[in-house]
Amino acid sequence: DKTLFEFLVLESAQAGLNWITILRKREGYRKAFCDFEIRSVAQMTDEDVERLMQFDGIVKNRLKIRSAITNARLFLAIQKEFGSFHDYILSFFPDRKPVINAFRSLSEIPASSPESDAMSKDMKKRGFKFFGPTICYAYLQASGFINDHLTDCICRKR
Repeated sequence: DKTLFEFLVLESAQAGLNWITILRKREGYRKAFCDFEIRSVAQMTDEDVERLMQFDGIVKNRLKIRSAITNARLFLAIQKEFGSFHDYILSFFPDRKPVINAFRSLSEIPASSPESDAMSKDMKKRGFKFFGPTICYAYLQASGFINDHLTDCICRKR
Protein backbone atom coordinates (compact mmCIF):
# COMPACT_ATOMS: atom_id res chain seq x y z
CA ASP A 1 0.00 0.00 0.00
CA LYS A 2 2.90 2.37 0.60
CA THR A 3 3.90 2.15 -3.06
CA LEU A 4 0.29 2.63 -4.11
CA PHE A 5 0.17 5.76 -1.97
CA GLU A 6 3.41 7.05 -3.50
CA PHE A 7 2.01 6.56 -6.99
CA LEU A 8 -1.23 8.28 -5.96
CA VAL A 9 0.67 11.36 -4.74
CA LEU A 10 2.84 11.47 -7.86
CA GLU A 11 -0.02 10.93 -10.33
CA SER A 12 -2.10 13.60 -8.60
CA ALA A 13 0.84 16.03 -8.69
CA GLN A 14 1.25 15.36 -12.40
CA ALA A 15 -2.26 16.60 -13.26
CA GLY A 16 -1.91 19.20 -16.00
CA LEU A 17 1.88 18.87 -16.14
CA ASN A 18 4.41 16.93 -18.15
CA TRP A 19 5.12 13.57 -16.50
CA ILE A 20 8.90 14.07 -16.73
CA THR A 21 8.55 17.14 -14.49
CA ILE A 22 7.22 14.97 -11.67
CA LEU A 23 9.69 12.13 -12.30
CA ARG A 24 12.57 14.59 -11.96
CA LYS A 25 11.13 15.73 -8.63
CA ARG A 26 10.35 12.26 -7.30
CA GLU A 27 13.06 12.41 -4.63
CA GLY A 28 11.84 15.85 -3.62
CA TYR A 29 8.35 14.44 -3.16
CA ARG A 30 9.81 11.59 -1.12
CA LYS A 31 11.48 14.13 1.22
CA ALA A 32 8.50 16.48 1.32
CA PHE A 33 5.97 13.75 2.06
CA CYS A 34 7.74 11.76 4.79
CA ASP A 35 9.05 9.00 2.51
CA PHE A 36 5.39 8.42 1.60
CA GLU A 37 4.52 7.17 5.09
CA ILE A 38 0.75 7.49 4.85
CA ARG A 39 0.05 8.16 8.54
CA SER A 40 2.74 10.85 8.71
CA VAL A 41 1.37 12.63 5.64
CA ALA A 42 -2.18 12.38 7.02
CA GLN A 43 -1.01 14.22 10.16
CA MET A 44 0.54 17.14 8.28
CA THR A 45 -0.75 20.60 9.22
CA ASP A 46 -1.24 24.02 7.67
CA GLU A 47 2.27 24.86 8.88
CA ASP A 48 3.60 21.92 6.87
CA VAL A 49 1.74 23.19 3.80
CA GLU A 50 3.41 26.60 4.20
CA ARG A 51 6.81 24.97 4.63
CA LEU A 52 6.30 22.87 1.50
CA MET A 53 5.30 25.96 -0.48
CA GLN A 54 8.90 27.11 0.04
CA PHE A 55 10.46 23.72 -0.80
CA ASP A 56 12.09 23.61 -4.24
CA GLY A 57 11.95 19.82 -4.52
CA ILE A 58 8.27 19.69 -5.48
CA VAL A 59 5.78 21.59 -7.61
CA LYS A 60 4.66 24.51 -5.42
CA ASN A 61 0.94 24.23 -5.90
CA ARG A 62 -0.99 24.77 -2.67
CA LEU A 63 -4.03 22.81 -3.88
CA LYS A 64 -1.92 19.80 -4.85
CA ILE A 65 0.02 19.88 -1.58
CA ARG A 66 -3.22 20.02 0.41
CA SER A 67 -4.69 17.26 -1.76
CA ALA A 68 -1.79 14.93 -0.88
CA ILE A 69 -2.63 15.40 2.80
CA THR A 70 -6.38 15.02 2.29
CA ASN A 71 -5.85 12.01 0.06
CA ALA A 72 -3.62 10.40 2.73
CA ARG A 73 -6.44 10.70 5.29
CA LEU A 74 -8.92 9.21 2.84
CA PHE A 75 -6.43 6.47 1.89
CA LEU A 76 -6.30 5.45 5.56
CA ALA A 77 -10.10 5.35 5.71
CA ILE A 78 -10.18 3.06 2.66
CA GLN A 79 -7.56 0.79 4.24
CA LYS A 80 -9.74 0.52 7.33
CA GLU A 81 -12.85 -0.22 5.27
CA PHE A 82 -11.32 -2.67 2.77
CA GLY A 83 -8.33 -4.06 4.65
CA SER A 84 -5.91 -2.54 2.15
CA PHE A 85 -5.90 -0.02 -0.67
CA HIS A 86 -4.86 -2.88 -2.95
CA ASP A 87 -8.11 -4.72 -2.15
CA TYR A 88 -10.07 -1.51 -2.73
CA ILE A 89 -8.58 -1.18 -6.23
CA LEU A 90 -9.30 -4.82 -7.07
CA SER A 91 -12.95 -4.29 -6.14
CA PHE A 92 -13.33 -2.36 -9.43
CA PHE A 93 -11.97 -5.19 -11.60
CA PRO A 94 -13.81 -8.19 -13.03
CA ASP A 95 -12.95 -11.25 -10.98
CA ARG A 96 -10.71 -8.96 -8.87
CA LYS A 97 -7.86 -9.48 -11.37
CA PRO A 98 -5.73 -6.98 -13.30
CA VAL A 99 -6.58 -6.27 -16.93
CA ILE A 100 -4.12 -7.31 -19.64
CA ASN A 101 -4.93 -5.63 -22.93
CA ALA A 102 -3.69 -6.80 -26.32
CA PHE A 103 -3.14 -3.54 -28.16
CA ARG A 104 -0.94 -3.51 -31.25
CA SER A 105 -0.49 0.27 -31.62
CA LEU A 106 -0.34 3.26 -29.30
CA SER A 107 -3.41 4.74 -30.98
CA GLU A 108 -5.50 1.89 -29.53
CA ILE A 109 -4.66 2.71 -25.91
CA PRO A 110 -7.57 4.56 -24.29
CA ALA A 111 -7.38 7.49 -21.86
CA SER A 112 -9.71 5.75 -19.43
CA SER A 113 -11.59 2.50 -18.90
CA PRO A 114 -14.74 1.31 -17.13
CA GLU A 115 -12.54 0.42 -14.13
CA SER A 116 -10.82 3.81 -13.96
CA ASP A 117 -14.13 5.62 -14.50
CA ALA A 118 -15.80 3.72 -11.64
CA MET A 119 -12.82 4.03 -9.30
CA SER A 120 -12.41 7.74 -10.00
CA LYS A 121 -16.13 8.34 -9.44
CA ASP A 122 -16.01 6.50 -6.12
CA MET A 123 -12.87 8.33 -5.02
CA LYS A 124 -14.40 11.70 -5.92
CA LYS A 125 -17.47 10.80 -3.86
CA ARG A 126 -15.17 10.01 -0.94
CA GLY A 127 -13.43 13.41 -1.31
CA PHE A 128 -10.20 12.59 -3.16
CA LYS A 129 -8.72 15.46 -5.17
CA PHE A 130 -6.82 15.51 -8.47
CA PHE A 131 -7.87 11.99 -9.39
CA GLY A 132 -10.17 12.08 -12.42
CA PRO A 133 -10.72 9.14 -14.79
CA THR A 134 -7.65 9.85 -16.96
CA ILE A 135 -5.31 10.27 -13.98
CA CYS A 136 -6.86 7.16 -12.44
CA TYR A 137 -6.22 5.20 -15.65
CA ALA A 138 -2.57 6.30 -15.70
CA TYR A 139 -2.34 5.33 -12.03
CA LEU A 140 -3.73 1.86 -12.74
CA GLN A 141 -1.23 1.46 -15.59
CA ALA A 142 1.72 2.63 -13.49
CA SER A 143 0.81 0.40 -10.56
CA GLY A 144 0.31 -2.71 -12.71
CA PHE A 145 -3.45 -3.12 -12.52
CA ILE A 146 -3.79 -2.42 -16.24
CA ASN A 147 -1.17 -3.72 -18.66
CA ASP A 148 -1.25 -1.70 -21.88
CA HIS A 149 2.18 -2.71 -23.14
CA LEU A 150 1.83 -3.39 -26.84
CA THR A 151 1.79 -7.03 -27.86
CA ASP A 152 5.31 -6.78 -29.33
CA CYS A 153 6.81 -4.81 -26.40
CA ILE A 154 9.62 -6.54 -24.51
CA CYS A 155 8.26 -5.10 -21.22
CA ARG A 156 4.96 -6.93 -21.72
CA LYS A 157 6.42 -10.24 -20.59
CA ARG A 158 7.72 -8.87 -17.26
